[in-house]
Amino acid sequence: MTENGVNIYKAARMASGLTQERAAELLGCATRTIAAYEQSERIPFDDIVVRMIDIYGTPFLGNQHLRQTSKIACELLPDVVPTNLPQAVLHLQCELNRFLALRDEMIDITEDGVISEAEKPRWEAVTAALDNVCQAIISVKFSERSFEEHEDA
Repeated sequence: MTENGVNIYKAARMASGLTQERAAELLGCATRTIAAYEQSERIPFDDIVVRMIDIYGTPFLGNQHLRQTSKIACELLPDVVPTNLPQAVLHLQCELNRFLALRDEMIDITEDGVISEAEKPRWEAVTAALDNVCQAIISVKFSERSFEEHEDA
């Protein structure tokens, strides 16, 4: 499983700083199994990916894995590229503002409980804005923290 030519499982392991040997030990499998995942010879089961997410500290791996292994997930989960937290938050705010600008449109279309043929293009614009908000929310959730977290004194 690759994204932009890079195997997602290998990228996640390397980002965590673990060797294949140490990852195999922590996951309770053979080093050859890790190598097979990272060479796209085998696809790990979901429960293994859940353990990888925890051990590697890479929550975004779950989104990548699902989008690459499930046609349903590809339809339901937005394609998200991790970015830094400030950029992700600003993007979310912009998408929320765009959606809020369509709020009256959404109410106007749905108040009668029917989306007519004439209303469908307007409704598609509303749902596209909702999709963009969902993508931006997930981007914030999986953002790369670009600042140090400070403990309250």
